[in-house]
Amino acid sequence: MSQRTQRVAYARVSSAGQNLDRQIEALGEVDKIYREYQSAASASERPVLREAIDYVRDGDTLAVASIDRLARSLRDMLTIMEELEDKGVTVEFVSQGLTIRPDEGDLTTRLILHIVTAVAQSEREMLRERQAEGIAIAKQLPGKYPGRKRLLNSDQIREVRNAAAVGVPKAQIARKYDISRSTLYRYLEQPTLPMRE
Repeated sequence: MSQRTQRVAYARVSSAGQNLDRQIEALGEVDKIYREYQSAASASERPVLREAIDYVRDGDTLAVASIDRLARSLRDMLTIMEELEDKGVTVEFVSQGLTIRPDEGDLTTRLILHIVTAVAQSEREMLRERQAEGIAIAKQLPGKYPGRKRLLNSDQIREVRNAAAVGVPKAQIARKYDISRSTLYRYLEQPTLPMRE
């Protein structure tokens, strides 16, 4: 008796704080879904993707919301696709409307996949360069790249220090000024502010 083929989904975001709902909705009905919260340059650094690739069998389809969710570079994409093709697995990129089947020598579809992957990789690299250049320029301009904004002004910091000096519980001070305990300790450890004239 032949084994039933499955449509298996892989969804990925860069961090646990991000949401997979849109990807999962785009993927539609699947037999099994693998969820990964990981930003990584290659498949070897994504254990859930490794599980998904190990799981799929000949005749299965691996569905991914978009090309950049599966691979972050052309080299990585080629490695993943070669392994899936050797296993007899079809790969479906939902957003791009691309389906790569192992039994079809559709050179046009493969070429489109390579081009889109290379363009996405290039865009990521250019974005990183622009961000780095922008930060470098901003750091040279006074007041343009101040870092994290202070939660309390100078007068409030003085009040916090005075309260701590007379023995007011630190938890109570933190609640009053709506700051975390770690932020409070940071303010207490800073050099004393000069008095305003």
